Amino acid sequence: MPDMLVKLYELPDPALLVQNLSDAGITIRRVMPYEKQKCLDWVGENFSDGWMSECDVSFSNNPCSSFIATENSTIIGFASYDSTNKNFFGPTGVSESARGRGVGKALLLVALQAMKDNGYAYAIIGGVGPKEFYAKAVGAIEIEGSVPGIYRDPLS
Repeated sequence: MPDMLVKLYELPDPALLVQNLSDAGITIRRVMPYEKQKCLDWVGENFSDGWMSECDVSFSNNPCSSFIATENSTIIGFASYDSTNKNFFGPTGVSESARGRGVGKALLLVALQAMKDNGYAYAIIGGVGPKEFYAKAVGAIEIEGSVPGIYRDPLS
């Protein structure tokens, strides 16, 4: 899976999407340190130990560099940045039951906005699965020659 590059200075404003989700009972917010274990458990149960490890690194940043989506006080999605590497967005995921409602796009946009606010002009989305989603949502372009990129020789 290739990496993709995003121009952070041309991001769509996430405010309307976040508000629409809020009106539907879904909250998008930065995860708090006291929620670390619940967040990591959710990522591990719904995705993978590798993603859980990457998300864990985000709690070393201040503020934490992960966002969550919640519905009825339950996590339904997450997005991390500056965890795999500096200037990398990801990992990110939304529970199967919550997909197709704009949660993933909202998490993407608020995390990329946070990266922009931290002074980055560009962001790398590492090891992209749905290339079309990122291209459409934020104009991301594939980085030629980025496979396997930083994900080479993983421990099994």
